[in-house]
Amino acid sequence: MKSILEEIWYCNIDPQVDATRDNKEVGNLLSLAVQNRDKLSEKLNNEEKEILEKYDDCINEMNSTIEREIFRYAVSLGMRLSFESIFLL
Repeated sequence: MKSILEEIWYCNIDPQVDATRDNKEVGNLLSLAVQNRDKLSEKLNNEEKEILEKYDDCINEMNSTIEREIFRYAVSLGMRLSFESIFLL
């Protein structure tokens, strides 16, 4: 059996996907966002579509950065909680 760190390293565990896979609220919101984006894109000319693509890229990069920082914080917090609980026993 691989360690949890190896599983994450080899992308066998994806916290972002695993945490939201069965979440109907997230699924519904994602579906709504895709529908609305498609409707908006249909009304745009090519130059405007290019701007929308750049906007999407920026938002995706920002979300990825935020998710990475939240993950780092959550792991650090979990480790601190574990460490503190050891000394409480």
